[in-house]
Amino acid sequence: MSTSQTAAFVRKDMLPPQDPPTSQAGLVKWLRENLFASWFNAILTLSSVFVIYLLVTHFYPWFRHSVWNANSLAECRTIIAANWGEGASGACWAMLRERWHQFIFGFYPPELYWRPIAVFLGLLLAVAPVLFTQLPRQMLLFSLAYPLLAIWLLWGGSAWPVIMIAAGFGIGFLALRFLDEVSSILAIVAAIVAPILFWLFAVGPLDDILSTMIPLAIEPVASDRFGGFLLAITIGAGGIALSLPLGIILALGRQSNMFLIKSCSVMFIEFIRGVPLITLLFVASLLLNYFLPPGTNFDIILRVMILVTMFAAAYIAEVIRGGLAALPRGQYEAADALGLDYWKAQRLIILPQALKISIPGIVSTFIGMFKDTTLVTFVGLFDPLKGIPDFIRADFNWKGIYWEPFVFVGAIFFILNFSMSRYAMYLERKLKRDHR
Repeated sequence: MSTSQTAAFVRKDMLPPQDPPTSQAGLVKWLRENLFASWFNAILTLSSVFVIYLLVTHFYPWFRHSVWNANSLAECRTIIAANWGEGASGACWAMLRERWHQFIFGFYPPELYWRPIAVFLGLLLAVAPVLFTQLPRQMLLFSLAYPLLAIWLLWGGSAWPVIMIAAGFGIGFLALRFLDEVSSILAIVAAIVAPILFWLFAVGPLDDILSTMIPLAIEPVASDRFGGFLLAITIGAGGIALSLPLGIILALGRQSNMFLIKSCSVMFIEFIRGVPLITLLFVASLLLNYFLPPGTNFDIILRVMILVTMFAAAYIAEVIRGGLAALPRGQYEAADALGLDYWKAQRLIILPQALKISIPGIVSTFIGMFKDTTLVTFVGLFDPLKGIPDFIRADFNWKGIYWEPFVFVGAIFFILNFSMSRYAMYLERKLKRDHR
């Protein structure tokens, strides 16, 4: 039989193409694979559906009977009873409609709301080139200047102290750049010592002279006017920006072969991790001033931010140490074979890989720290979860309102934390290079 005859015979005897059975395609296939793959999975699926049904039937009337226009909680209840009958329950969102600005801005002067709004928008612009490398790298210049600009806009006052702080960092950068060719250690020491000396001895006289010659100031706002999400985001963003580099330094210090540096890093990490955050906040509120020169007025938000940063840095240090330990020894040997010194090896080879491994733990620490900013209520600051709602309930019109503030604040926290989580997943996918 020739080849053509064999092919014709095979084609004649082959079954015609058919669609897969209904149970193996489309929605039915997805349900079988994901929800009813076994009897145990089927039980879990049905139990979950039953729980969701109970939750929806329980909470749906409360949301359905919501009231948005009212001047008090009593008026809300009257409207709900008139529309849905006696005994009906419903959410009184009118409180949020009237007091939303306190949840967002605390007690910041209303005529100055443009300043925190500008800071929030500037934050998005500043983190954009850090989070997304596709953007022009020139935007990083604004990212570097943003923290000092945000401090001046939020707290106000003279701009010259902020400019002097920026000048100190500039002096440190110049010292690092010009002395790096002589000695790396000398350059690092000079980059640290020179700005400190400038801030201690030159800022005060220069500030007095420049403020007299060229007044450059906006209306000051005291820290006790901060509150709500303005306070939470200020402490959270500051803690995130400061705790990551400090955590990296502590992780490298704990891995160091130098006994003194390793011992100090271990003691700092273990002490901070062994003490509750609320204890550190009380230290920031009550005890920190005792360690400062007499008459020093240390801002309460700055004190809290320092302790929150130290707390988060200790946990981040352990997360990064795990990433460093996960690297194979060959990476360190490859850096040595290339003739790289310690700092170049860490910057170019070791830390990029360790940080990529540590992304989930770092983001989890950031999310936990941002949520822990609500603990500042115990040191007299008005956080959005307890401080602001308690202040609102002190008004007779809203006395007795309970769940609405928690739902509103929880929703905003969820949006912000979920965004951080999703970005972390995006970053992991982007940096994945193992092609598994």
